Amino acid sequence: MSDIAPEMWEKLSPGDASVVASAPSLTYWQDARRRLWASKPAIVSIGFIVLLILAAIFGPLFSPYSYADQNLRLSNIPPAFETYSVVDGQGATTRFFLNASNFNLYEVDAEGHVLGLLRGERKDMLRKAQPFIFGDTTITLDYSKLPAKLVAADGTTISPSGWSWNRTYLFGTDQLGRDVLVRQLYGARISLTVAFVATLVNFVIGIFYGGIAGYVGGKTDAIMMRIVEIIATIPLTLYVVLLMVVFDSGLYSIIIAIGSVFWVDMARIVRGQILSLKSQDYVAAARTMGAGTSRILTRHLLPNSIGPIIVTLTMLIPSAIFIESFMSFIGLGVTPPLASWGTLTSEAVETMRAYPHQLFFPAAAISLTMFAFNFLGDGLRDALDPRFRK
Repeated sequence: MSDIAPEMWEKLSPGDASVVASAPSLTYWQDARRRLWASKPAIVSIGFIVLLILAAIFGPLFSPYSYADQNLRLSNIPPAFETYSVVDGQGATTRFFLNASNFNLYEVDAEGHVLGLLRGERKDMLRKAQPFIFGDTTITLDYSKLPAKLVAADGTTISPSGWSWNRTYLFGTDQLGRDVLVRQLYGARISLTVAFVATLVNFVIGIFYGGIAGYVGGKTDAIMMRIVEIIATIPLTLYVVLLMVVFDSGLYSIIIAIGSVFWVDMARIVRGQILSLKSQDYVAAARTMGAGTSRILTRHLLPNSIGPIIVTLTMLIPSAIFIESFMSFIGLGVTPPLASWGTLTSEAVETMRAYPHQLFFPAAAISLTMFAFNFLGDGLRDALDPRFRK
């Protein structure tokens, strides 16, 4: 304090006072948006979710394949492979790769496009070998010992020329020769549809059910919450399984099953928020001015509870996606040939050791989507919490 000059304590003139910087006044939603944009995990999650939605809607339109198109000759092709080159006596070069799991050779071009399955000569079942003829050059596929190898006519082992990405099927193919990428995008459509329905049900049923129970109170509240407790007593997964058995398998059955019970948690949260807000002065003032129950709920109570509601919705979406994937995994989800992340995972488990890429992509999609919604929910919780407002 002793280092401050006395003239620094003098009052500023009106002209000098106008240049003093002051922080702009922000509304609640402006401040919440500023804090949300400052959360890097939440922003990355928003970007991922937007890209996922766009890819699920428009991605299959740009693919020459459908989710049901089959090509058994090109089954179980990986997304990347080691290529070999064979030059015959006339100088023609043939490029191909060896699928070490099914002992097939597939011809590819220099860019990595799969051209087709190469047909070899008759297999020698005793020696476990199969010759392939390229012009005047013969090579032998020797699978007597694993891993299988390619042997030239002089007995030397042919080495691969390098790695190449699969330009025809970016994510490879499954056991029926279907494009894994297209089926992955169709699976995203189903998962996002279930998430949208869960969100809609929470808004329509959960919010108003909990809001009415919390605001009216008394016997109405007791009866309504006893119904919620009865539904919540049965584990959610078991309840969905029972409904799926009654309605048979299919997308609409999943939507009905999840939509009929998924609003319970939202109703409890909204009821708690309404109980804490209905004793506020502005509610009493609205009631004094003649506002009805519906107007007080929709214009005063629910808008002031929107922060926790949005956060809860964001947190419940990954749960709905996981339930749909689990139902499809155990065979109670969508029916073939429809693709779901759960059905893709179930099919890939059978061939996990030989073709791990078929399990990696749906498992990664489920994990990343759940991480994205959870990170977004954490960011929204911090952004909408008034205690963090500056």
